Amino acid sequence: MKPMKTLQRKQVFAFGKYLTAEAHRVGLPDGRVVEEWLWLKMPAYVNVMAETPSGMLLCFRQTKYAAGETLSLAPVGGYIEPGELPEAAARRELQEEMGCEAEELVSLGNYAVDGNRGAGTAHLFLARGAQKTREPIVDDLEEQELLAMTRDDVRTALARGEFRILSWAAAASLALLYLDAKEAATRG
Repeated sequence: MKPMKTLQRKQVFAFGKYLTAEAHRVGLPDGRVVEEWLWLKMPAYVNVMAETPSGMLLCFRQTKYAAGETLSLAPVGGYIEPGELPEAAARRELQEEMGCEAEELVSLGNYAVDGNRGAGTAHLFLARGAQKTREPIVDDLEEQELLAMTRDDVRTALARGEFRILSWAAAASLALLYLDAKEAATRG
């Protein structure tokens, strides 16, 4: 299979540093050309599931505008600053939002947010051995409550749809898969 190719880009809208819309001219593998393919440019971001030395998973119960009036469970997260590496952003966000530092930071992968429209890249992490080292910086717009959950609690919450943002559910799911595989490897 051949990839699609961007033949031309034209900015059609800009809203601060968080959103730019472009019209792309895209060449398809079979030779056809799509004259106007909408592309959304948004900053890359991190989501970090934190695991304490005792094996508890830390996340927030919070409000989030996109989730409507329903509360959501959420990992640590935020935008990657210009010139910042995803790993550095993950550690910074963990410290800012939870006041924690981690012994180990495991990459759970990076993912396109929308396969056809862009909308940024999510870099997902698991912070192992996370311990509180200072008070968090509370400057988010959302109200939130910090929770310590067992793996089974997180599994149940995922099954109930309590992680209401897709990248948050993905971070929690991938963290559980990683931890379960590590545990199985040490047993067998």
